[in-house]
Amino acid sequence: MAHTVTKLTPSERNRDRWYAQLDTGETLSLSLALIADFSVFTGRELTDGELEALRSAAARLNTRTLALRMLDARAMSRRELIDRLTGKGESAEDAEAAADYLESVGYLDDARYAAGLARHYSQKGYGPGRVRQELYARGVPRELWEDALGELPRDNDAIDALIDRRLRGARPDKKELKRLTDMLLRRGFSWGDIRAALARYDFTEGMEDE
Repeated sequence: MAHTVTKLTPSERNRDRWYAQLDTGETLSLSLALIADFSVFTGRELTDGELEALRSAAARLNTRTLALRMLDARAMSRRELIDRLTGKGESAEDAEAAADYLESVGYLDDARYAAGLARHYSQKGYGPGRVRQELYARGVPRELWEDALGELPRDNDAIDALIDRRLRGARPDKKELKRLTDMLLRRGFSWGDIRAALARYDFTEGMEDE
């Protein structure tokens, strides 16, 4: 059975986008490349197979366009992007294909994203434990974690900056010291690093090991 392209009109906002109306009542959003590849023109008759192939190609194009808009809004990992695309109703196959394409042109890069995420949380005063939580939550592959963490400043510097900001030169009593260590643990620093920092400030006297 043949299907006919009844109208082909350009988008008013995107010079590379055209809309093909079909006698089936549907409208496909096509790029100039797809129009050329499928020889689409007003009056063009498509077989069932050709129409299905054109639909699939148009769907992949639309998924890729949506993926680009998502990445323009904010950086994300491959896993985050695919999850968001499928959450918007795109097929898993088209979402994977969009991610593959964006990786191939360097627009999607999990290693770069992991390093940026690690720097962001480090600059906000969080330790490696919190950075690992964020990397996990955002779907960054584990094999990229250590390289991202390796670019961070030394934990000693980050902990000392937090202690200085919290205490402002005052010597804490036992209750305040407990609040300080709890805060540092919540921020993702290890007890060993915290203990070493407290020793540098000579705050460990009377503390119990944890």
